[in-house]
Amino acid sequence: MIGVNEVREGALLWEPTYDIIDEANLTAYMNWLKQNGGPRFTDYKRLWWWSVTSLEDFWESIWNFFGVHASKSFSKVLSDHRMPGAKWFLGSELNYAEHIFKDCERRLDNTALLFASEKGTHRKISWRKLQRDVGAFSGFLRELGVKRGDRVAAYLPNTPEAVVTLLSCASLGAVWSICSPDFGVASTVDRFKQVEPKVLLAVDGYFYNGKPFDRRGAVSEMLTALPSVERTVVFPYLFKGDDSVANINRAVTFEEALSQQQELRFEQVPFDHPLWILYSSGTTGLPKPLVHSHGGILIEHLKMLSFHHDLKPSDVFFWFTTTGWMMWNYLVSGLLTGAKIVLYDGSPSHPAPDAMWELIERMGITFFGTSAAYINYCIKAGLNPKKEFELKKLRAIGSTGSPLSAEGFFWVYKNVGSRVWLASVSGGTDVCSAFVGGSPLLPVYAGEIQCRCLGARVEAYDVQGNSVVDEVGELVVTEPMPSMPIYLWGDKDNKRYNEAYFEMYPGVWRHGDWIKITNRGTCVIYGRSDSTIKRMGVRLGTSEIYRAVESLPEVMDSLVLDLEGLTGKSLMLLFVVLRNNITLDDSLKTKIKQKIRFDISPRYVPDEIYSIPDVPKTLNGKKLEVPLKKILLGVPVEKAVNLGSVHNPQSLNFFVSLAKELNG
Repeated sequence: MIGVNEVREGALLWEPTYDIIDEANLTAYMNWLKQNGGPRFTDYKRLWWWSVTSLEDFWESIWNFFGVHASKSFSKVLSDHRMPGAKWFLGSELNYAEHIFKDCERRLDNTALLFASEKGTHRKISWRKLQRDVGAFSGFLRELGVKRGDRVAAYLPNTPEAVVTLLSCASLGAVWSICSPDFGVASTVDRFKQVEPKVLLAVDGYFYNGKPFDRRGAVSEMLTALPSVERTVVFPYLFKGDDSVANINRAVTFEEALSQQQELRFEQVPFDHPLWILYSSGTTGLPKPLVHSHGGILIEHLKMLSFHHDLKPSDVFFWFTTTGWMMWNYLVSGLLTGAKIVLYDGSPSHPAPDAMWELIERMGITFFGTSAAYINYCIKAGLNPKKEFELKKLRAIGSTGSPLSAEGFFWVYKNVGSRVWLASVSGGTDVCSAFVGGSPLLPVYAGEIQCRCLGARVEAYDVQGNSVVDEVGELVVTEPMPSMPIYLWGDKDNKRYNEAYFEMYPGVWRHGDWIKITNRGTCVIYGRSDSTIKRMGVRLGTSEIYRAVESLPEVMDSLVLDLEGLTGKSLMLLFVVLRNNITLDDSLKTKIKQKIRFDISPRYVPDEIYSIPDVPKTLNGKKLEVPLKKILLGVPVEKAVNLGSVHNPQSLNFFVSLAKELNG
């Protein structure tokens, strides 16, 4: 039993048994390398080093080990090592969806998807049905004139229909983009309008925490703002029959779209052909439309899911996520391993605080992915899952979204089980994968991520751009990865791309996280080093908060800070400058929160709202988001900001006083 005194960063909590090591996919891969004339490895550290110093050899071995299905092979693995601009597997043609279905004929009657919702709905979808529905829906899209390169946008919850439509688009070479229906109209339009979708797939509503949310009006508003949409498909979820498409022009239901069975065909596309568009935000402007490729996502997810999560066809893989988080796309890729994937729609704590643990028992989940925020919720709720549920099939837990504290690690081993492998991971929407993560070959230490992922040359940089060990620095990636965005949609000359990732260290990807790499190769993530907001794993630019809040007549200016940072806590603070004679009372606070909830999403409602006389700004009028975040985290003013560059230095006094209050 782990003692209370061991609840400290670095305490040893778990070690793999010989059986786990022998049966690991990583072990099979290392044996395969040896048998095929490749290098021989006996430990993960040497394997990682080879994977990042011999990029071409490593990624070619991944292609061959997994038997990537391609109609045309490649002439060269990597064009060059520059970032951005590196091109992978030149000359090859393939299709992401085809690889998912490549062995389907041998398991047509096996379960592919398991679906559950907080309403109590349960469904099993076989590979046969999944293949049939994807064939039918892709045929429907083809009849609408959707072709390679056209965009299809989805406003759908986490249901099998979302998976069917994603794979249908991929099979055609069309480009997929999705927002969760809890996103407000303004935020959704900000995303979709940039990519000009030809077809919109929408839900009529959804349930959360036992409450129905009608989204038909929101869909109608979106269509008015999206003139590129030629046809709308509505998934009836809250309503039945014609009620589901009420007041939505030129709409058909999902059932109508599936009415004609058609053979599933796969458009062959170049390795770097766009697969989907995800959105990540900087501090200004519209959300960045990140374009990922068929081949880059395919080969990266094969590596991550097989080696760093050790998924096998016998696994039941579940990650609690909405469709608005990249982890949903990642969950769908679990099908690449032959594992069953579990889709859940609703609140993780409805109808009871332990709803997820009951689901794990009922569905026989073997790998449960969640967030640090959910584990912290379990701690606060006093849950003890191993006492209440049969969890013998659960062999692994994944955690991401924000840094998991040593206390979070300890809670898992004390209250879930000492034999469970806890694989904390950290990455980003930007690469739709992880930079650092788990390995079934390595021990687990409290508060530490086990390793840097294969093929990801992650380093910690100090302010001078030197690589450091056992010090907190900027998380950077110094060699290209296949799943880095091929470009940002509509980004002329890669201007936004370069500004977002390569401005601080030219030619080196700066991700915007603080990281410490220990001398034994483990990693500790300390939250965002920039000013983006990250709630429940989903990043949002502060500009989106400002647009919503400052549209209220009472508010003249605003500032938002996410203090996850070095405290490891999730704390989002909103500061508002009000018009003369306006007071920040409970009524106005409620109004501000409702505006954010409706226009953006409930997840970005601030924890606290403060009235301030002025927003601190630079001489050229930029809000001092990063320096103020440092001040509130306890950094002395003189080290956090150059006072000579501050337009209104007296405005810092409020934040200095608040920092003393927050830091005790």
